[in-house]
Amino acid sequence: MTVTMFLVTLLVVALALCAGMSLAWVAWRRTGNSGWVDTVWTFSVGAVGLTGAVLAPAGSDALASRRAMVAAFSAVWALRLGLHIAQRTRGIADDPRYAALLKGWGADAPRQMFILLQKQALVSIPLGLAMVLAAANPEPALRVQDWLALLVMIVAVAGEAIADSQLRSFASNPSNRGKVCDVGLWRWSRHPNYFFEWLGWIAYPLLAIGAWQWGWIALAAPACMYWLLVYVSGIPPLEQHMLATRGDAYRSYQARTSAFFPLPLNS
Repeated sequence: MTVTMFLVTLLVVALALCAGMSLAWVAWRRTGNSGWVDTVWTFSVGAVGLTGAVLAPAGSDALASRRAMVAAFSAVWALRLGLHIAQRTRGIADDPRYAALLKGWGADAPRQMFILLQKQALVSIPLGLAMVLAAANPEPALRVQDWLALLVMIVAVAGEAIADSQLRSFASNPSNRGKVCDVGLWRWSRHPNYFFEWLGWIAYPLLAIGAWQWGWIALAAPACMYWLLVYVSGIPPLEQHMLATRGDAYRSYQARTSAFFPLPLNS
């Protein structure tokens, strides 16, 4: 991959994500439910990865296998997470994280929301680019790290699905109304779904890194996802909402449970 080809790839990924988040803005305007934003974002990123895998240069059986991995990773991740968010969105009137922002923006909310979603598209560029670079890796043979990437993605998707299922089951029990979910994986981490989401993005650098110089750029994907989940749009607004709705029960949960990485309970 030449510098020109890399820059063109970067531009195409950026434009595709910006287009996807424009559709997310339209979905929000038509439904009034900002929960659809994350649904559209998930499918947009997944589509970038799937397209990158399909359009990657053909070559040896190893190259085809690596492309197939990226295509499968993108599709399975997007379908599982996107459908999960869609199901959750159908059961709510609005996403509390976005709702707080919209309330503060007042009459300027449509413009501010569009700007925010375009910023999300730009921040997501490392994710889409990592998928494309993983599919384009010209290494002629499959390596141990390629199979490790497959194992990482299986653990990540399964772990996130289990965490989401445990939370959904807990919330559906009327006796748990107003309580904090601290069962299963949620005993080890306050956000196990976020942890496994981050873990999955480590698979792409494993596929991308090799003899060529471009693969190392894929490391920006897990770094970006960690930053977003832990410091920006994941844990901070969600925990603020949980403190407002669960109060001391959630403060106690915070005191005894790791925020992100699954760790043993504090003594």
